[in-house]
Amino acid sequence: MDAIDKTPKEIVGLLDQYVIGQDEAKKAIAIALRNRYRRMQLDPAMQEEISPKNMLMIGPTGVGKTEIARRLAKIVHAPFTKVEASKFTEVGYVGRDVESMVRDLVEVSVSMQKQDQFKNVRADATQAANKRLVKLLAPAKKKENKNNNDFANMMNMFTQMQNGQTPTAPNDQEEVTDEIRNERLSLTEQLNQGLLENHMVEIEMDDPQQANATDNNMLGQMGIDLNDTLGSIMPKKRIKRTVTVAEAREILVAEESEKLVNNADINHDAIKRAENTGIIFLDEIDKIAKGSSQNSGDVSREGVQRDILPIVEGTQVKTKYGTIDTDHILFIAAGAFAESKPSDLIAELQGRFPIRVELNDLSKADFVRILTEPNNALIKQYIALIGTDNVKVTFTMEAIERIAELAFELNHENQNIGARRLQTVLEKLLEDLLYEGPDMGTGDVTITESYVNDKIGDIVQNKDLSRYILYFLRTKTRLSWSFCVDGV
Repeated sequence: MDAIDKTPKEIVGLLDQYVIGQDEAKKAIAIALRNRYRRMQLDPAMQEEISPKNMLMIGPTGVGKTEIARRLAKIVHAPFTKVEASKFTEVGYVGRDVESMVRDLVEVSVSMQKQDQFKNVRADATQAANKRLVKLLAPAKKKENKNNNDFANMMNMFTQMQNGQTPTAPNDQEEVTDEIRNERLSLTEQLNQGLLENHMVEIEMDDPQQANATDNNMLGQMGIDLNDTLGSIMPKKRIKRTVTVAEAREILVAEESEKLVNNADINHDAIKRAENTGIIFLDEIDKIAKGSSQNSGDVSREGVQRDILPIVEGTQVKTKYGTIDTDHILFIAAGAFAESKPSDLIAELQGRFPIRVELNDLSKADFVRILTEPNNALIKQYIALIGTDNVKVTFTMEAIERIAELAFELNHENQNIGARRLQTVLEKLLEDLLYEGPDMGTGDVTITESYVNDKIGDIVQNKDLSRYILYFLRTKTRLSWSFCVDGV
């Protein structure tokens, strides 16, 4: 539960580094998060009585609803999963079960908990991995098994399989000579000094495709792990790869870390972590409101709401890691509500989202800030991308303001897609530079207001161009990257 004790002001300050504007939403979500920390300070009896203050975000696409929730989870290192309400179907129909959102959250929590435990044992795992690396770099001869007892060998391998170990042949024992021993001592010293990081080595590892081959979504929705069932009776498939020493070490460290941690403890702690700090972001909730005209042919939207209701109210869901209680998971729902309104949701579901925040449309000033202020600002991204071709790009402030103005006008002339419009405008503006950059060698390019006007100044007046600026168009000379706003 790292960093969950941050104050609301600290949380808002961190969100400001990535999300521009929407101060009301940031404040509300920061308070909801702080209340989770406050709850954890109370006695267990009182903790059970306090339910999370779930939130409903209302606003058009591209204004930061998802980004606020996603960044919040990263700030407090909390398990987070994003699901789309429109992907679910009513019980009894073929489709995604609503309980799968909780199982997705538990999967994320287990992965986070495992990574935290791996960090605690990394020093020991690295030491063991380096020993294995030395043996791979300086292999010894295998001892011959003179007393060959096939039945005893088979039983020994079967016992190893039952214990979850990879069966080893009886002649896997090494015969280390003085020469090999001295070579390994030398290699150990070189590894410690980092002199062999780019050296190639062949390693044997678990086949990553084996887990996917036995994956079954329907069984997963019922909390059944087919991989564990088969893994207990079948040996793991091993494959060989030739990789650098640095990459081999990470693979071996992961294998050694698995041996040093207790999976039962990880699963238990992950369940508790998801219960107390988990965040489920339920997007497109307006699409299952009965007032929505979209997806009119889909399975009953009201039925999906009724299925989601017990999850949000609090229930127990079986997962392959154990049973999780959803009473204290924080649910953040979001939707544009362009063709429906929150009151179109069933009353019981509305009551489970007591905090409602309406996010504002983005202004020209917001676009300017989005282009320049965040740590991951679009201008910074394009400067870095083009810089890989040894071309230095500089944007004047007037050019940035003109880009923001064009994006703002396009949003109001066509469909409003929020900050996503900036990506389409910048891509169209810089397409020649992105295309010619690798052939330019080195150079400096300054993007001025006149350059912006020359390249894309007429897209607002040109209705055909502005309407289809999000489309991929193929010209006779080369591929032109543009995109479509209408969702065509």
